[in-house]
Order: sequence, then structure tokens, then C-alpha cells
Amino acid sequence: MATHEHYYVPAQSKWPIIATVGMLVTVFGLATWFNDLKAARPESHGPLIFFVGGLMVAYMLFGWFGTVIKESRSGLYSAQMDRSFRWGMSWFIFSEVMFFIAFFGALFYVRQVSGPALGGEGAKGLAHMLWPTFEWTWPLLNNPDSKLFPPPKEVISPWGLPLLNTVLLVSSSVTVTIAHHALKKGHRGALKLWLAITVLLGCAFLFFQAEEYMHAYRELGLTLGSGIYGATFFMLTGFHGAHVTMGTIILFVMLMRVMRGHFDADHQFGFEAASWYWHFVDVVWIGLFVFVYVL
Repeated sequence: MATHEHYYVPAQSKWPIIATVGMLVTVFGLATWFNDLKAARPESHGPLIFFVGGLMVAYMLFGWFGTVIKESRSGLYSAQMDRSFRWGMSWFIFSEVMFFIAFFGALFYVRQVSGPALGGEGAKGLAHMLWPTFEWTWPLLNNPDSKLFPPPKEVISPWGLPLLNTVLLVSSSVTVTIAHHALKKGHRGALKLWLAITVLLGCAFLFFQAEEYMHAYRELGLTLGSGIYGATFFMLTGFHGAHVTMGTIILFVMLMRVMRGHFDADHQFGFEAASWYWHFVDVVWIGLFVFVYVL
């Protein structure tokens, strides 16, 4: 009969159910919140529902990953289990890649297909009948129906906060790599220092992105309701910001585990998985900087 030395099979768990319910409540609250913003309903319960869902997800993450850490520290995981974790993380990152490809694909379709057609390229058809004077440009500062979707006054320059955030994220990829090498060599002091710097760089990125969003809403009129440019801008940068937030929290948890003496050269996949995720987030941002801000 197989034992945990071959492959550890955990007992039945409540965490997948809690995760499912929590994510359902979170997404439902976010959708309610956005729709009520569009409909100008100040009495919206969307933020409260979203907050409750977020608490449920946070509770699930704390409990589930805490269980995994205890099992790992108890020596229940074998080399085969380690390979399973690596495959699982690889497929998770692949799913995230496809998630962002869908949004980049939407941006490409708008800019190269539907937008030019709406502006009269090719057969004008119905679009020409509805908006005969509309001219397609990108970024779109003159929407076909400016009363329904007020366009932004101007767009965000890529050479200000976006460039600064690019420097911050690229630098954080370097610092987390240095921390990883320090872990492999057993240099605990350098590991703590460079990992802490990575967490600070992630927090700095989020701070400056919040500053950028406030500037866009208050001074530029660039909002989710300002037409296709605002919608694609906030969907892409907003989801990326959510991933940076999650990645920063993960790296902070890794830092706390390092402070408690966890990980060594032979048992470090938790840290390695966190660094994979962080590098993925950084690569996505470079794509965003090029295709959303610059081009």
C-alpha cells in the first residue's frame, strides 16, 4: 500500500467550496458595483458585497495555504508531490497568460478591425448612416456618441508615472531574482533584504498607479464610462493592478516565512512559485506599457 513517501493524498477539505462561494460573491459584487456606477445609483450594495466576497477569499487563502505549509513542514510531501506543484503552478500561470491574451486581443480587435470599420474604412454601411462625420483615431478622444459616452479630455502620457512604474516593476524582477539566488546559496541576510526591497517596490507601484487613476478620473475625464478607450485602459491596467496586489501579498507572506526560518536550498518551491508569478506580472506590464500607453 502506498504511503505519503510516494504521494501524499490529503483528506477531504472545505477550502475548495469556500473558494468557489467567495469568488462568486466577489465577482457578483464587482459587477453590481460597476453597473450601479454606470446607472448612477448611489445606494448601491455592490461595494459591500464585493468586500464580503473579498473577506471570504482572504479567509480561504489564509486557511488553505496555511494547511499546505503545515503539511510541507511536517515532511509529508515527496519529490513527486513537488513535481505536481510545479505542474499545477505552470498551468495556473498559463491560464493567466490566456486571460490577458483575451484582453489584449480585444484591444487589437478594436484598434485594427471594429474601430476603422466604424470610422468608414471599407463598406461604411450602418455606421456611416448613424455617425457620418465620425473619424476614427486612436487614442479615441471623439466618440461617435459623445453624449452617451463623454470622451476624455486627453490621455495619460507614457513618460510620466507609467514609465516610473515600468522602472519599479523591472527593478523588482531583478531584486526577487537576487533574493532567489541568495536562498539557493543559503545567504539568509541577503535573502531577507532583497525580498523586502521587492515587496516595497510592489507597494510603490500600486501607490503610483492609484495616483494615476485619481489623475485620470479627476483631471482628464478618463473613466470606465468614457468610451472604448477608457474601458480597455481600465480593464487591462486594473486587472494587472489586481495581480500586482496579489503578487505583493504573496511575496510579503514569503518574507514572513523566511523570517521564521522556512525554505532552504532543497525545499523552496513556495518561494520559487511566488517568483514565477511575479515575473509573469512584470512581463504583462511591459506589454501594457507598450500597447496601451506608447503605441
